[in-house]
Amino acid sequence: MFERPCPEPHIEPWEIPYVHHPKSRTFSRAECACNPVRYFAILSMQRSGSGWFETLLNNHTNISSNGEIFSVKVRRSNITTILETLDKVYNLDWLTSAAKNECTAAVGLKWMLNQGLMQHHKEIVEYFQTRGISAIFLFRRNLLRRMISVLANSYDSNARLLNGTHKSHVHSHHEAEILASYKPFINATTLIPNLRQVEETTTKALEYFKSTRHIILYYEDVLKNHTKLEEVQEFLKVPRRELKSRQVKIHKGSLSSHVENWDQVQKTLKGTQYESFLYDDYRK
Repeated sequence: MFERPCPEPHIEPWEIPYVHHPKSRTFSRAECACNPVRYFAILSMQRSGSGWFETLLNNHTNISSNGEIFSVKVRRSNITTILETLDKVYNLDWLTSAAKNECTAAVGLKWMLNQGLMQHHKEIVEYFQTRGISAIFLFRRNLLRRMISVLANSYDSNARLLNGTHKSHVHSHHEAEILASYKPFINATTLIPNLRQVEETTTKALEYFKSTRHIILYYEDVLKNHTKLEEVQEFLKVPRRELKSRQVKIHKGSLSSHVENWDQVQKTLKGTQYESFLYDDYRK
């Protein structure tokens, strides 16, 4: 069957490497075959708001973000399986509930730094550059709040507070209150080294991927400043839409109400570079 060539898209010269016309093996893009597609990857750390952020992106008619694909260990067992998996995603052959299929204008996935990304960073950066993939970094400013979320989520994976079911994200205030009722005990001895390690990992990731086309976002900024979502849509070159999520925040309000040994944590962080985490959740 004869395919007519697609007309030249009206884009800036610098955009050319980032505009694609994937040919899926699993379905026909039909009347959208000439619609250009941008490729992206959300690079983040567990409990940094990436699940919520991804639901916002998937609320857009033209964006398909396919979840935390590399949480399955076999897919990240070596660089070959990683690249084969990425090929499926960017060729539109990775079918999930997020797939918009033929009229997708931006396709990607959510990828945690500890899921082979740092280990194989050289090959992955080369792949991103060769295939024209843009990186969306999403981190958390308040690393103490992130730590509380990590500990609480780890506890619930065994305790299963919601009627014997473990949920990392919830859609009702009632469920959020149940999960927030658990107050983790934070090891004061390892607290500062752990916060420092997360900072160092973040810095290292930004250094590794600095040569890629990327945008850096912080969960707190996206939460309180909706122009950040407009920046993301502009970055992905999709039509601007109001994006919504059904997810409900679990740990709200003062951090002191979410930690069993708050006095000890306060004493440990006062007078250090991390003291601001105690007071202001969303300080810029």
